[in-house]
This record gives sequence, structure tokens and C-alpha cells, in this order.
Amino acid sequence: MKQIQHIAFIMDGNGRWAKARGLPRTEGHRAGGETVRRVLGYCRDAGIRYLTLYAFSVENWKRPKEEVDALMHLLVAHLAGEEPMLHEHRVRLRVMGRREDLPVAVREALERVECATAAYERQLIVCLSYGGRTEIAHAAREIARLVAKGELDPETIDEATVARHLYLPDVPDPDLIVRTSGELRLSNFLLWQASYAELYVTPTLWPDFGEADFQAALSAFSARERRYGAL
Repeated sequence: MKQIQHIAFIMDGNGRWAKARGLPRTEGHRAGGETVRRVLGYCRDAGIRYLTLYAFSVENWKRPKEEVDALMHLLVAHLAGEEPMLHEHRVRLRVMGRREDLPVAVREALERVECATAAYERQLIVCLSYGGRTEIAHAAREIARLVAKGELDPETIDEATVARHLYLPDVPDPDLIVRTSGELRLSNFLLWQASYAELYVTPTLWPDFGEADFQAALSAFSARERRYGAL
């Protein structure tokens, strides 16, 4: 089976999972948090170094305040619950997105765990208040500042220049992007980095995503021939 270095997930279907069971949406998000724990284990066993999760988009701020507040509370609770596992398996937590949008308590909790796990090689990257277009606009602003200060010749700007100014430039592009719940769109996720990623969509809702689903995604990836535009 082809080795995957970086796998990314669009974790979709928490709300539908809860609705089908007559539960509030927050229970779907809680169940989705348990799936994160399982998937971390699957990645460890498969030797995958980078796992990126699309947890909260810039568009998600438009959701009802009660749901957003509940999501932020769950995030802090999950951080506290999962930190021992991150240390046990030597996994580094990193946050990608507009962290300045997050409540102070959430930022402080994230920064504490990021610092505590900074020495580990395997990485869990959580996208919070993230949008692919927002990230590219951020890179454009950073590059424009360098040009304005005379530190960068605009004639030398190329793809590598843009990539260096993304949120986490040291992280390799994902090999495989998995979307649960059957929707066929990227939803503004890793638009720059996804250029040559393989896409895999499963109808399984995120809270139900298990080892068989994970292995099916890896098998589908192994069957693909990655040409990167060549013959």
C-alpha cells in the first residue's frame, strides 16, 4: 500500500447524525470528538505523520450563537481530555486559521497544549476559524508588505513565494483529503494545498467513521496513479 505522509479530513455530518437520533446538534459534535480520538489512533498505526482536521470554518461563525458557544466549550473540554493521549503518542498539536477570532479562553487553552507538545514530530493540525481563500489573502498581504518595504522584487514572486507565506509553510501538502457525509465539495478547505491531493468521499457521517472506513480510504488512495500533470 502506498505510504501517506499527510491525510486531511473534512469532518461532515455531525448535525445529521444527531438529528437522525432525535438529539441536539451539540451531541453530534460531542460524538464527532470521539471519532477524532479513533482517527488519531488509525493514523498512528498506519505511520501517517500529519493529520489535519477541518474543525471550524470562517463561515461557521454565521451559525446560531448557542451552537458556536457550545462548540467552543466542547473544544476546550476535548483538549483537556485528549492532552494525555497527545503526550502518550508524542503528537504535536498545531492550530491553523484566524486564531484571533477565537474566544480568549479557547486561545489560551490551545496555546498551552501547543507549547506542551511542541517537541513531538507527529502532528495533529486543527483548522479553526479557517478558510482557504482567507489563507491565500493572508499570504498575499504578507507578500505585499515585503514588496512595499523593498524587501521583495515582485518579478521574483512565484508559487514557492506564496507557499512560504501560508499559515503553516513547513507542513507538506496533503496526499489525501477525505470528506465524510457524501457531499462533493471542498468547502473552502486547503484550496492552495489541495491542488494535487487525492479526494475521497464517503457517505458515512463523521461520528460513525470507523476503522473500516479509514482502511477503505487508504485502499482507494493506493489504487490511484498520481501523475501531477505528466503522462
